[in-house]
Amino acid sequence: MMRDLARLLSPRSIAILGVHWAANVIEQCRKIGFDGAIWPVHPSRSRIAGVPCVPSLSALPALPDAAFIGVNRHATIEVVAELAAMGAGGAVAFASGWRESGAGDLQDRLVAAAGGMPVLGPNCYGFINYLDGALLWPDQHGGRPVAQGVAIVSQSSNIAINLTMQARGLPVAYVTCLGNAAQVGLADLAGALLADDRVTALGLYVEGIADAPALAGLAEAARRSGKGIVALKSGRTEAARSAAASHTAALAGAGVASAAFLAQSGIAEVATLSELVETLKIFHVHGPGLGQRLCSLSCSGGEAGLVADLAAPFALTFSPPSDMQRVALSETLGPLVAIANPLDYHTYIWGDGPRTTQVFSTMLAGYDAGLFVIDPPRPDRCDPSSFLPALAAIEAAQEATGKPAFPVASLPENFDEALAIAMIDRGVAPLMGLETALAAIKAAQTPPGQHGWCPWTAAEMPPRGLVDEAAAKERLAGAGIAVPNGVTASTLAALEAPARALRPPLALKGLGFAHKTEAGAVRLGLPDLIGATEMPGATGYLAEEMVTDARAEVLLGIRRDPVYGATLTLGLGGVTAELLDDSVTLVLPVTGAEIAQALRRLLLWPLLDGYRGRPRPDVAAVVEAALALQRLLAEDPALQEIEINPLMVRDAGAVAVDAVIWEDAR
Repeated sequence: MMRDLARLLSPRSIAILGVHWAANVIEQCRKIGFDGAIWPVHPSRSRIAGVPCVPSLSALPALPDAAFIGVNRHATIEVVAELAAMGAGGAVAFASGWRESGAGDLQDRLVAAAGGMPVLGPNCYGFINYLDGALLWPDQHGGRPVAQGVAIVSQSSNIAINLTMQARGLPVAYVTCLGNAAQVGLADLAGALLADDRVTALGLYVEGIADAPALAGLAEAARRSGKGIVALKSGRTEAARSAAASHTAALAGAGVASAAFLAQSGIAEVATLSELVETLKIFHVHGPGLGQRLCSLSCSGGEAGLVADLAAPFALTFSPPSDMQRVALSETLGPLVAIANPLDYHTYIWGDGPRTTQVFSTMLAGYDAGLFVIDPPRPDRCDPSSFLPALAAIEAAQEATGKPAFPVASLPENFDEALAIAMIDRGVAPLMGLETALAAIKAAQTPPGQHGWCPWTAAEMPPRGLVDEAAAKERLAGAGIAVPNGVTASTLAALEAPARALRPPLALKGLGFAHKTEAGAVRLGLPDLIGATEMPGATGYLAEEMVTDARAEVLLGIRRDPVYGATLTLGLGGVTAELLDDSVTLVLPVTGAEIAQALRRLLLWPLLDGYRGRPRPDVAAVVEAALALQRLLAEDPALQEIEINPLMVRDAGAVAVDAVIWEDAR
């Protein structure tokens, strides 16, 4: 259900309930310059924070556009019901003690009481609208009025407060909190903010994603409007609940799946709050889709070397200048300056505005964007005037080339806030902290999501049961995936005769185990089954012809996900899959081209691509097997997870020599 949040987020009248927290909200309304009506509501007090009280909601002089509810959780439900019945524009439910404390039934009652009236929270600080000078916010904040800027949505109120205190020049249009997001969800609130033409980009601090398809739809809408989204997702190191059940689960934990979802949606992901702020600066000034070809300029060889070193972990590279650029740069810089990228342009042109502009423009013109390392002296103790020509040259180079030019301070505190604000207002994005700047640039290069892509709807995850390997391979064979020739029997004695028809060497496996190697339930390289001993715990036995001509072993794992619908994990396979930890995870649905591209992201991809003259295995067969697994999962709602480890890849074709399937056990 889509709710209209316009009255709530841009109120002209505010009702405030409570005492201590209500006084704080009133004080913050005064500080931000709110010029609408403020109505404290209290049954016995005459004034709160100097403002006359109204004894009840029914005594209000008009319907409030927004209400801050700073009373206890039980009274909150009654207040919300009354506000909804009146036709109020919306409310912030501040009190805690709901589903986050085990009182889910109480939270359900709150949602029912709200009906169609939007409610932020509960367990929520509220919002600040810096564009219109309006807020429902019970604490200090460090923001300033702006005419346009980025919007921030946070599932943590404290993180939201911290972000308002940034001194990096980022213009913030809205700061909003979700709290428990009982009724107004992440995509609902973010969508309302992005719909404001004055909002230039969106920053998210996300603890959990309740509706992945809705967020993917939001990303699509943002892409159409040319607005970038950057997210900081907490809980990335959380182990998957079923991590012990399969290699796939261990390799594709919660953080991996969320990263895959964000990337496929075209949402840039960062690891720190500093990176969030700096990436938002880039999006605010230049929009999403920053180019890949970068140059770096500094007047120090130490800085040039540091840029190159720090860029490597982010896979950012600096290609050399063209011959034409080399000639032009040498003419201006002289014979003592080595022309390279990163470029140490020395200090021969320092203070010479025209020559500096010529060098900066000549270098930047051959690339998509440029880093200009510059740390202006602190204005409280030093005179930064000698740096002004270089800063002006950066702006001039951006204007002359139409390419983003980023002044980058090596330390975040080395760029004055007032200077940063002034440059951003003129369309230049200074970045604070060299390593943070590189991370932000990498995030800003996130490619757009595929048009119309949406993950499968998350399904219930009921108890599951293991399908034995023989039955699992029958399903794979039925889906068009090759499996070894094999025979089964309930006992070893019964297996010996049919196994004589198989071509050795043979593999003997005990059925009924998820991890046969650890259980001692697999024996390889057997000439026959004569003398084979029982495997304790086996529910039956499988004998197969071994694949002896494989060029590579690959892991394919596909599993349903309680948040993102389903995921596909690709990696180098075998018993060392988790040890290698070389895998890529995608959120379904995916195309064959996307699977092929994902394989190229593996660290050990060269082993699949003819490393040092080795024969290339049939990677196309890996892609086809992965697509077959996707079709299986899509067609059978009872399937929960399928893992092939390894898929033995030959010169032509591939064979699933080990397979595990988990399905609904109900």
